[in-house]
Amino acid sequence: MTRPANSIKQKSITTSLLLVIAVLFSLLAGAQTKPPAVTTPKAPAKPKLVVLLVVDQMRADYVDKFLPQWTGGLKRLVDEGAWFRDAAYPYAATETCVGHATISTGAFPATHGMVANAWWDRKEQKMVTCTSDPDPNVKNIGYAGATPKGADTAWRMAVPSFAEELKFQTSGATRIVTFSLKARAALTMAGHKADAATWFDNGAWVTSSVYGTQPFIEDQAKSHPAKADFGKTWSLSLPEKAYWYGEKAFGAVPPEGWELTFPHPLRGKAGVSVPDADFYNQWACSPYADTALTELAVKAVDSLKLGNSSGTDFLAIGYSSVDIVGHAFGPRSREIQDILIRLDKDLANLFAHLDQKVGRGNYVVALSADHGVVPIPEDMQKTGADAGVLHLPEVQERIEIALESLNYPKPTVARISGSDVYFAPDVYKKLQADSNAMSYVLVAIGTAPGVTAVYRAEELRDRPATQSPTLRAFANSYFPGRSGDLFILPKPYWLMDGTPAGKTRSYGTGHGVPYNYDQHVPILLMGFGIQPGQYFQPVTPADIAPTFAALCGITLSSRDGHVLSEALKRPGAALTAKKPANAAGKTNP
Repeated sequence: MTRPANSIKQKSITTSLLLVIAVLFSLLAGAQTKPPAVTTPKAPAKPKLVVLLVVDQMRADYVDKFLPQWTGGLKRLVDEGAWFRDAAYPYAATETCVGHATISTGAFPATHGMVANAWWDRKEQKMVTCTSDPDPNVKNIGYAGATPKGADTAWRMAVPSFAEELKFQTSGATRIVTFSLKARAALTMAGHKADAATWFDNGAWVTSSVYGTQPFIEDQAKSHPAKADFGKTWSLSLPEKAYWYGEKAFGAVPPEGWELTFPHPLRGKAGVSVPDADFYNQWACSPYADTALTELAVKAVDSLKLGNSSGTDFLAIGYSSVDIVGHAFGPRSREIQDILIRLDKDLANLFAHLDQKVGRGNYVVALSADHGVVPIPEDMQKTGADAGVLHLPEVQERIEIALESLNYPKPTVARISGSDVYFAPDVYKKLQADSNAMSYVLVAIGTAPGVTAVYRAEELRDRPATQSPTLRAFANSYFPGRSGDLFILPKPYWLMDGTPAGKTRSYGTGHGVPYNYDQHVPILLMGFGIQPGQYFQPVTPADIAPTFAALCGITLSSRDGHVLSEALKRPGAALTAKKPANAAGKTNP
């Protein structure tokens, strides 16, 4: 019997649907068994240029005091950057070489070994500077025909700098360029290897044979030498009523040829018509030196095309003049206030140039200081405070007298340098076994005017756990073989002075102790990957290098600092890098 047509048609439709479902099922099953597509993760962005600025002796409170008068680069760092308000060194040796090495490596002196600007070499029985290199094949090289003496490198620094690690871990693509008036600043910021590490010495720009020379520095040394500023005058930048302090800084000791009051002429010794040693001292104590360093940095950016290579480049400037001014005139002076106003303008020029050549948002900047400074003691005494001068030659004489009747060889003290007391060979070993003699020595030092405590080397080794902030600070500074045998802690606001008895000290004030006026410094970060704002958690300048390392994706060899993660933008929220502007100021495609 023949089936109805509609029944046949319905069966055909059902069969077709089953076939479609079967095909779809097969395709879906095949898709589930196919291996997932491989996607290449996008590498995190990195800054094109890392810029480190260290302002020698810039106390943290200078930012709070003088910020309203800044209109340029310092103001931009505060307005556009991350400002860490509670940054301080946690060690006692608050000196230039130590601070620059700490910022550069992310380690404390107990780790990096740069315990002072200079220390007593027990083997050689003489003082050595932190950068002096005994290798006979090393020598300093002068630009523009200069013939400097000595040999300086960072060979005494026990760990690599951040810049070194960056260069090594990126297969050498990084260029390392550093400038300062001081070898101990330029070299510690650079590390053991650099493309240019340059400092100022006796009227000339200088480098070391280990680092080599650069044509653009030779050109700058010839076309813009320091002697071209001979005859200029440093005058106040603002109306006189804008300055916080009196016309004369009380207790100041200005450079030879200058008075206590503005203006300060750069004319050397009275009566000379050409630059002399006094002129170069005046120049280093003026804002013209900061400007010269800034101009060198700008030249480096242009000549080496920093920030425009396949890797991340490193540029560091150690602005030394604030320190020289501070030693002479103290922190309560018009000179300090004015030189920071001038530096603010120099940094504005530097950042504007980086915006144009590297691109705003392509570079990251950190600004800090190597140490602060104690007020001039005579000035502090006017407040009624217990302030004064701790005469180290007097302390040394006290030690000699204490051991005079105990059959110890004379002299028993080889050297007192800052807080560190170094004994003659084998004397301290003998003292350790002679408790009676040791107590004589400790009492002799401890009863000297201006001394508050004395620590022994064995108390500091291995950084023992302690509730004493000063003992911990000395422990963070202690490096076996280089540090002293005993350590003197002066009273607050007492200046340690090594001027021989009967002579007048040649400076106003100093630094180098574990008090907040020497330890508290600014930390300002700005640019690539930085979250602007004010931050109040306690941090240290040793945190700068780990933060740079995190932004650049590298690892430091040894560190005591930590990453300032609170000021870093989260992945995906980093600054959008902008391409450098062309000569007309327009953004390049």
